[in-house]
Amino acid sequence: MSTYKQIHGTDIEVLSSDPANPVEGQVWYNSTSNVVKGLINNPGSWSTGGSLNTARYGLGGTGTQTAALAFGGSTPPFTTVTESYNGTSWTEVNDLNSGRQNLAAAGTQTAALGFGGSPAVGETESWNGTSWTEVNDLNTGRFSLGGAGIQTAALAFSGAPPGGGFVTATESWDGTSWTEVNDLNTARVALAGAGIQTAALAFGGEDGTPTGLTESWNGTSWTEVNDMNTGRRRLAGTGIQTAALAFGGDTDPPIVANTESWNGTSWTEVNDLSTATQLLAGAGADNTSALAFGGLAPASTAATEEWNTGPQTITFTDS
Repeated sequence: MSTYKQIHGTDIEVLSSDPANPVEGQVWYNSTSNVVKGLINNPGSWSTGGSLNTARYGLGGTGTQTAALAFGGSTPPFTTVTESYNGTSWTEVNDLNSGRQNLAAAGTQTAALGFGGSPAVGETESWNGTSWTEVNDLNTGRFSLGGAGIQTAALAFSGAPPGGGFVTATESWDGTSWTEVNDLNTARVALAGAGIQTAALAFGGEDGTPTGLTESWNGTSWTEVNDMNTGRRRLAGTGIQTAALAFGGDTDPPIVANTESWNGTSWTEVNDLSTATQLLAGAGADNTSALAFGGLAPASTAATEEWNTGPQTITFTDS
C-alpha cells in the first residue's frame, strides 16, 4: 500500500494549530488537539444552525445565511412573530401587523417585503430593519404564491385566490404599488421562487399534482426550462436565476428532504436536508450558501439548517 509521503512527496506536517491558508488535499496533524485534519472541497451539505424561538410553518423568509429574517406563519394559529438571524441564533424583533401563513417574501434582513398569504389576502408589508408598515396591496389576493426580488423591486407569481383554484397572475412591485405583468405559463400553488424582479425563477408547486416544473422570467415573460428531478410542493428556494437551491417539500405524500441545485440550465440532486420538512422557509444569496428554517417535519418545527459548499476542514477518525 502506498504511503501518504509516496503519493504526495511529503510527510504529514505536525503543527500546533491549523494552518491559516491550507490548500485542497492538504493534511496535517494538530499537536494541540491531537487529531489529524485535512482540507477538502465540500460539494454541499447541511448542518445544524440555531433554532427559531417560535416553531411554525408556512412562514416567510428572506436574507442570507448569516443575516436572515423569518416572519409570519402558523404555530397554529396564524402568527405575526418576526425573528432575525445573525449566523448563530435568532432574536425576536417587532411583529408583522397582520398574522398570516403561506405568504411570500423578498428583500434582505434590514429591508424586506412580505406579501399575500392565508386567508387569501393581498396585504403587503414593508420592513425597514426595525418595524413593519402596511403598504399597497397586491391586485390579486392569494396565498401559497411565489416571490422574488428586493424591497423596492419585487415579483409575485401564481398562488391560490379566495374563490379557489390556481392562478398564473404575475405582479411587479416598484416600491409603491403592484402592476400586473405577463402571466406564468402554468397555474400552480405552493411553489418556490428565486432571483430578482427582472431575472427570476419559479419552480415546483402543485398544478393538480406535485410538479417539478421550472419557469424563467426575463423581466417581460416566462419561459419553461428544465424541470426539477423530484416534483414537489410546499418546498423552499433561495438564490438567483442562474444559481438557485430547492429543498424540502412534499410529494403528496411523503414529506421529503430532497435538495437540488440549479446552474442556470438544469437541476442536480445534491445532499438532502437532515430532516424531511415541508412548508419551510429559506434564505441565501445563491446555491453555495443557504439557510432552511421552520416548517412541518411532520409537527411544527423551529429547526434551522445551514447549507455550505466549498473548502472545508475535516477531522479524520479511525471509524
